[in-house]
Amino acid sequence: MRLRSVPRGAAIFCLVAILAALTASVSSFAALRPSTVPDWLQRHVGDGEGQISQVVLERARALYQKKVNEGSVSNPCYFAMDATRPGDLGNSVPGQRYYTICESKQLFRAVSSGHGGGRNLKGVADFSNGRRCAKNFGNAMDSALTAGGAYMTAETKTSFKGYYRVGAQNAVFMRSFIQFDGEGEAANARQRVIGGHPAAILKGLCMRKSPQSSYADHDGLVPFGKLVNYAGGRSNGCTSWSPADAEQIIPLVKNKPTTLYIYPESRDIAAVARAKAAGQALSNAGTYWNASCLKEIGTPKFWPKNMLEPIIVQYRKDHPAPPPQPVPICKD
Repeated sequence: MRLRSVPRGAAIFCLVAILAALTASVSSFAALRPSTVPDWLQRHVGDGEGQISQVVLERARALYQKKVNEGSVSNPCYFAMDATRPGDLGNSVPGQRYYTICESKQLFRAVSSGHGGGRNLKGVADFSNGRRCAKNFGNAMDSALTAGGAYMTAETKTSFKGYYRVGAQNAVFMRSFIQFDGEGEAANARQRVIGGHPAAILKGLCMRKSPQSSYADHDGLVPFGKLVNYAGGRSNGCTSWSPADAEQIIPLVKNKPTTLYIYPESRDIAAVARAKAAGQALSNAGTYWNASCLKEIGTPKFWPKNMLEPIIVQYRKDHPAPPPQPVPICKD
């Protein structure tokens, strides 16, 4: 059989087309993988205080780069949280486990953050967490538990909470709340009202006459209380920061959504539980948990909503809350 010669121009065209196809394939493959961690950021990777563990950074970067490639994020910064680390280092020193990373600015910042305190339904189920380390995680409504996974920041709402005393003056307490939208097991974040906010609250509320206030109700009353900072403590499942840290975090996402990755997910909790049961070192099992907290909590547990929500609903029926009482009038 005689082979026909191919015109030189056609051969060159075919070669260019093949090279273009190969280049596109390589580019597509590269887009599926997070880019190499830059040296300045790699220096912050580790399991020590103020550092970010390797798996947490890898997943946070992959989530951020995915959303950037999709066009849903243009913010130069992204967030991560390692909820396996201690929230309290002792002597009123909070643990650093919430990370702000802005690669274009070579900015890495680690601050404290609260974890979900959970609940103890006495005689039924105890999924509560201590102040220092979180043992229980989950995504059930009204569980007050942290759910790991992928999140996007959404709208920020700032609301009036009341007045408090600063010296001889009364100050207005306004608190901002960043709503999170989750994916996968965290997809019900909006339904659970999960987000980020300053770790501050007014306690011991009473109503005081102040008709001149723009926040006064129809009776001319405003709420008044004591401002309490619970940074490094527990939350109702939200991410909470010290008021000073919140002042730096909240403006970063105003009208500029970005990603937040919270570790661990249920698969990580299951992997750690399997390794513990087998007496296997976590490093050999290819999984991670903060060593100090793991020693304290024993084996972590994930409470899925399809299992825990019916328990919470039944407990509420069996133990109805007392009728709400009006906020008392201030005595002074």
